[in-house]
Amino acid sequence: MAYIIFVQPAVLSGRMFGMETGMDFGAVMMATCLAGALATFIMGVYANYPIAQAPGMGENFFFVFSVIPAAGVLIAARGWQDTSPWQIALGVVLIAGILFLILSLLKVRQYLIDAISPSLKNGIAIGIGIFIAFIGLKNAGIVVASSGTLVKMTGSIATPPLLVFGIGFLVMVVLHVRQIRGAILWGIGAGLVTALLLKEVTFSGVVSTPPSLSPTLFKFDLIHALAVDLWPLIIIFLFMDVFDTIGTLIGVAEQAGFIKDNKLPRAGKALISDAVGTVAGAVMGTSTVTSFIESTAGVFQGGRTGFASVITAGCFILAIFFSPLVKMVANYPAITAPALVLVGAMMMGNVVKINWKDYTEAIPAFLTIIGIPLCFSIADGIAWGFISYPLIKLFSGRGREAGWVMYLVGGLFFLRYLL
Repeated sequence: MAYIIFVQPAVLSGRMFGMETGMDFGAVMMATCLAGALATFIMGVYANYPIAQAPGMGENFFFVFSVIPAAGVLIAARGWQDTSPWQIALGVVLIAGILFLILSLLKVRQYLIDAISPSLKNGIAIGIGIFIAFIGLKNAGIVVASSGTLVKMTGSIATPPLLVFGIGFLVMVVLHVRQIRGAILWGIGAGLVTALLLKEVTFSGVVSTPPSLSPTLFKFDLIHALAVDLWPLIIIFLFMDVFDTIGTLIGVAEQAGFIKDNKLPRAGKALISDAVGTVAGAVMGTSTVTSFIESTAGVFQGGRTGFASVITAGCFILAIFFSPLVKMVANYPAITAPALVLVGAMMMGNVVKINWKDYTEAIPAFLTIIGIPLCFSIADGIAWGFISYPLIKLFSGRGREAGWVMYLVGGLFFLRYLL
């Protein structure tokens, strides 16, 4: 899962997309490593599980493509001074993390999890997966803009970015299929070597003193993040964190044989470590921290106790001394593009978990799946699902199945667009 150290600062700084969000690359890398180390260490010592944590894929894209633009609109509309969109976005993450921590401590998380149907939860994961893969194809130069069809495949494949992407992706996929440890990281390494040989990237060293955390440390804007307009985004972050964590815990625990009588021992402690990581990450300057499904690789190799997590936390700390290497990779989007496509492909596995025979479940899930990539917005895609789900249930005579939480969130989304 070390690929997140390369990908996360490239996403949050905007370098992956050829734009600037205002977040400092080095500070985000530091925050990513430190927040991941803290959460993973707590998971190992407090919950005693071999489950590693770091800023999640999906949540980071939601942060950049939904929360930051929404905060920017509010700043322009209300004339707020002495703040910036990314600072408000960090405030949103912090609030969601605090709420998650409270819910974990009060042990009401199960009720929250049950509020959203499994079909819609999996639809969100699939939609984000397609969106992430689309970004990867775009960064590699395979998918380009078209005035007639919005997007199309590039007319020339004989370009350095495509060669870098192709070699990296091939290495990544083959190693992943063969269950070689660190497949994504090896693929990124192959892409970097190719880019260096093609002189697309200039070697700038491997090891250095850690970058400063100060550009993002304590820079969250909590006051403006409490604006009513941002409440739906806070709720979405909360749901994403809860569902990602629960899904990963169950997946890893099933493989390791931790599930006893259909229950996961110490689940509350595991969720608390996740929530603490998210709060600490927002304070330091990164997006939502969650459990990583890549932890199954450690379980596969024999990890059964929290000691595996303690070692992983130590590796995150060591990574802060390799910022030149991280910058080399992140400055050339085609190197990390294969990781996005492969992660997106793996997230598509959730499609079999949707109840396609029940149209009151399938249609909202489908709208979510297509809405996220087609609108180029995770928030808008989720809104399609959250608005349509209670409405379809209600007018199908099955309104009670939606639950008041879905009506509340769907209503907030509807009012957002209406007003």
